[in-house]
Amino acid sequence: MDSNLVFQALADKTRRIILERIYEQSGQSLSALAKGLNISRQAVAKHMAILERAELVVSRRVGRSRLHYLNPLPFRAVSGRWLKKFEQVKIVDLMPESSGE
Repeated sequence: MDSNLVFQALADKTRRIILERIYEQSGQSLSALAKGLNISRQAVAKHMAILERAELVVSRRVGRSRLHYLNPLPFRAVSGRWLKKFEQVKIVDLMPESSGE
């Protein structure tokens, strides 16, 4: 898993919307995921390819359809290795030091 690919995939708003849709209902087809988005089905396919390359989404063929599912492992890895340490920053550390007034 390449954390740079994960962050690049998550940087795009459309891809985050697609991920939220898969989270809400796992196992959707590309056509179902494209409904309501103001982009072409081909553009959604390109976004899906990026999500799959980042391993955030896996797909499985069922008959003629290709269904898409979230892969929780990259989310956990990035959260555990990278994001958790930033949760430990204290709010007080963000305040400028007083000038001794």
